[in-house]
Amino acid sequence: VQLVESGGGLVQAGDSLRLSCVISGVTFSRCALGWFRQAPGKEREFVAAISRGGVISYIDPVRGRFTIARDNAKSTVSLQMNSLKPEDTAVYYCAAKANLYGTGTIFYSDALDYDYWGQGIQVTVSS
Repeated sequence: VQLVESGGGLVQAGDSLRLSCVISGVTFSRCALGWFRQAPGKEREFVAAISRGGVISYIDPVRGRFTIARDNAKSTVSLQMNSLKPEDTAVYYCAAKANLYGTGTIFYSDALDYDYWGQGIQVTVSS
Protein backbone atom coordinates (compact mmCIF):
# COMPACT_ATOMS: atom_id res chain seq x y z
CA VAL A 1 0.00 0.00 0.00
CA GLN A 2 1.35 3.43 -0.92
CA LEU A 3 0.16 6.90 -0.06
CA VAL A 4 2.00 9.62 -1.95
CA GLU A 5 1.42 13.26 -1.02
CA SER A 6 2.14 16.28 -3.19
CA GLY A 7 1.43 20.00 -3.30
CA GLY A 8 3.21 21.34 -0.25
CA GLY A 9 5.58 24.27 -0.20
CA LEU A 10 6.40 27.73 1.14
CA VAL A 11 3.71 30.39 0.88
CA GLN A 12 2.82 33.69 2.49
CA ALA A 13 0.01 34.24 4.95
CA GLY A 14 -3.29 34.51 3.13
CA ASP A 15 -2.20 32.32 0.23
CA SER A 16 -3.64 28.95 -0.77
CA LEU A 17 -2.24 25.47 -1.29
CA ARG A 18 -3.81 22.22 -2.43
CA LEU A 19 -2.44 18.97 -1.07
CA SER A 20 -3.12 15.73 -2.91
CA CYS A 21 -2.61 12.14 -1.82
CA VAL A 22 -2.74 9.28 -4.31
CA ILE A 23 -3.41 5.91 -2.72
CA SER A 24 -2.59 2.57 -4.30
CA GLY A 25 -2.57 -1.05 -3.23
CA VAL A 26 -5.89 -0.90 -1.43
CA THR A 27 -9.53 -0.67 -2.49
CA PHE A 28 -9.94 3.07 -2.31
CA SER A 29 -13.74 3.08 -2.17
CA ARG A 30 -13.59 1.02 1.02
CA CYS A 31 -11.32 3.51 2.77
CA ALA A 32 -12.08 6.29 5.17
CA LEU A 33 -9.50 9.03 4.77
CA GLY A 34 -7.93 11.73 6.85
CA TRP A 35 -5.35 14.49 6.99
CA PHE A 36 -3.16 15.12 10.01
CA ARG A 37 -0.36 17.57 10.70
CA GLN A 38 2.60 17.86 13.01
CA ALA A 39 4.22 21.16 13.82
CA PRO A 40 7.76 21.37 15.23
CA GLY A 41 7.81 20.40 18.90
CA LYS A 42 4.15 19.39 18.89
CA GLU A 43 2.24 16.14 18.65
CA ARG A 44 0.53 15.04 15.47
CA GLU A 45 -2.99 16.45 15.32
CA PHE A 46 -6.11 15.67 13.36
CA VAL A 47 -7.02 18.19 10.66
CA ALA A 48 -9.85 16.74 8.56
CA ALA A 49 -11.52 13.46 7.71
CA ILE A 50 -13.93 12.12 5.13
CA SER A 51 -15.92 8.91 5.33
CA ARG A 52 -16.49 6.45 2.52
CA GLY A 53 -19.80 8.13 1.83
CA GLY A 54 -18.49 11.70 2.00
CA VAL A 55 -19.31 12.69 5.58
CA ILE A 56 -16.72 15.29 6.62
CA SER A 57 -15.21 16.60 9.84
CA TYR A 58 -12.71 19.39 10.54
CA ILE A 59 -10.94 20.77 13.56
CA ASP A 60 -12.19 24.20 14.53
CA PRO A 61 -9.03 26.18 13.56
CA VAL A 62 -9.34 25.13 9.89
CA ARG A 63 -13.12 24.96 9.47
CA GLY A 64 -14.18 27.40 6.77
CA ARG A 65 -10.64 27.63 5.36
CA PHE A 66 -9.79 24.02 4.48
CA THR A 67 -11.76 21.60 2.31
CA ILE A 68 -11.21 17.86 2.18
CA ALA A 69 -12.45 15.91 -0.83
CA ARG A 70 -12.13 12.44 -2.28
CA ASP A 71 -12.11 11.28 -5.88
CA ASN A 72 -12.80 7.56 -5.98
CA ALA A 73 -12.10 7.38 -9.72
CA LYS A 74 -8.58 8.73 -9.19
CA SER A 75 -7.96 7.12 -5.77
CA THR A 76 -7.08 10.55 -4.46
CA VAL A 77 -7.87 12.56 -1.36
CA SER A 78 -7.16 16.27 -1.41
CA LEU A 79 -6.96 19.11 1.08
CA GLN A 80 -7.61 22.58 -0.29
CA MET A 81 -6.15 25.10 2.14
CA ASN A 82 -7.16 28.75 1.80
CA SER A 83 -6.35 31.82 3.86
CA LEU A 84 -3.29 30.09 5.25
CA LYS A 85 -1.83 31.31 8.53
CA PRO A 86 1.64 30.91 10.02
CA GLU A 87 0.15 28.56 12.62
CA ASP A 88 -0.75 26.18 9.78
CA THR A 89 2.96 25.50 9.29
CA ALA A 90 3.53 21.77 9.76
CA VAL A 91 4.26 18.49 8.06
CA TYR A 92 0.97 17.23 6.68
CA TYR A 93 0.14 13.54 6.44
CA CYS A 94 -2.66 11.74 4.65
CA ALA A 95 -3.99 8.54 6.17
CA ALA A 96 -6.30 5.70 5.18
CA LYS A 97 -8.40 3.28 7.16
CA ALA A 98 -9.01 0.38 4.83
CA ASN A 99 -11.42 -2.51 4.27
CA LEU A 100 -14.53 -0.79 5.54
CA TYR A 101 -18.05 -1.96 4.80
CA GLY A 102 -21.50 -0.70 5.65
CA THR A 103 -23.18 2.63 5.07
CA GLY A 104 -19.97 4.64 4.85
CA THR A 105 -21.04 7.41 7.17
CA ILE A 106 -18.29 7.02 9.76
CA PHE A 107 -15.21 9.24 9.73
CA TYR A 108 -12.19 8.87 12.00
CA SER A 109 -10.31 11.58 13.87
CA ASP A 110 -8.02 9.40 15.99
CA ALA A 111 -4.67 8.65 14.39
CA LEU A 112 -4.70 5.22 15.99
CA ASP A 113 -7.70 4.27 13.86
CA TYR A 114 -5.75 4.55 10.61
CA ASP A 115 -3.97 1.67 8.92
CA TYR A 116 -1.77 3.44 6.38
CA TRP A 117 0.11 6.72 6.23
CA GLY A 118 1.85 8.88 3.69
CA GLN A 119 5.41 10.04 4.14
CA GLY A 120 4.40 13.59 4.99
CA ILE A 121 4.80 16.85 3.13
CA GLN A 122 6.00 20.21 4.43
CA VAL A 123 3.75 23.25 4.42
CA THR A 124 5.37 26.48 5.55
CA VAL A 125 3.42 29.72 5.86
CA SER A 126 5.43 32.90 6.36
CA SER A 127 3.99 35.99 8.01
